[in-house]
Amino acid sequence: MTGTPLIVSLPIADRRRSFAFYQRAFGFAAVGEPAEDGVPEPLQLAPNDGVRIMLVPTGGFGWVLGDRVAAPAGTSECVLNLTAGSPAEVDEIVERATAAGAEPVTAPGRQPWGYAGSLADPDGHVWMVTAPR
Repeated sequence: MTGTPLIVSLPIADRRRSFAFYQRAFGFAAVGEPAEDGVPEPLQLAPNDGVRIMLVPTGGFGWVLGDRVAAPAGTSECVLNLTAGSPAEVDEIVERATAAGAEPVTAPGRQPWGYAGSLADPDGHVWMVTAPR
């Protein structure tokens, strides 16, 4: 696999507020060029070279979870993300994980920002595997 080894995705209510908070509170570097609202899309911050924090509006979080319910406010919830080098590698990883006992959550497919599929490990933790367009 190539790219960032680990991306931690967190649901948020407001892109601008969350972006400002993470930059101000922790000094995380923004990744990517600003979108029309002045906030990078996708909204990612880099605490170091090996990890990124992706802040996802709650409405966009649903497609990753499939028919699972997002944790209510006040409850921790995250999606663990692996970055693959290509759509074919996404397919391979999802297939390999499913064969190893993962539960498919969303089938791999094109999204507006790239290619992705998600699955749940045997303990129910949701993992998303993504590749750029």
